[in-house]
Amino acid sequence: VSHLPPEARVTLQLIEERGPFPYSRDGAVFHNYEGLLPNKADGYYREYTVETPGSSDRGARRIVAGRGDERYYTDDHYNSFRLVME
Repeated sequence: VSHLPPEARVTLQLIEERGPFPYSRDGAVFHNYEGLLPNKADGYYREYTVETPGSSDRGARRIVAGRGDERYYTDDHYNSFRLVME
């Protein structure tokens, strides 16, 4: 977690605290259409915005959280993921 940008650490803390989240799409089901995360039933994963300084929209950074408390970080809008918590 220490290697993540500070905004990602804030998002992880918000997930642990169950919000409040700054974006209406935070907590939406992540469907794993890319197939890059372990295969789980639809609804297993939820996505959360990681603020991107200087971006006029949500940007490309996200935390994807699994029901099993695993957390994945992407900074390229789901093209790749890094496991940051199990």
